[in-house]
Amino acid sequence: MKRYHPEASARAAASTAPDRPAISILHDEEEGKLVVFRLAPGQAVAEHTSASSVFLTVVSGEGFVTGAEGERSVGAGEVFAIAPREPHGMRAGACEMLLAAFITPRPGSR
Repeated sequence: MKRYHPEASARAAASTAPDRPAISILHDEEEGKLVVFRLAPGQAVAEHTSASSVFLTVVSGEGFVTGAEGERSVGAGEVFAIAPREPHGMRAGACEMLLAAFITPRPGSR
């Protein structure tokens, strides 16, 4: 069994550029991938699709998640199930937002 701390991991994640969200891969195997995000106020992950199912959890903060029904305001503790090929994206509001995403199966594994 492996144990992860999504909030601490997201806070420690590094960004590749000052205007891009920080991302860290916590777990990666054929059956699934666990990724954490730290979005500074106003930062976003552009809308995209995946051939896999995505389970997105707002670990802390608040912002917006886009899905098939449009953009919704979200807060800590909420979990979203995103179907394969459903367009989705995330955007922090006025405060930092930390998210964890479990993607299954790992993209490209099947």
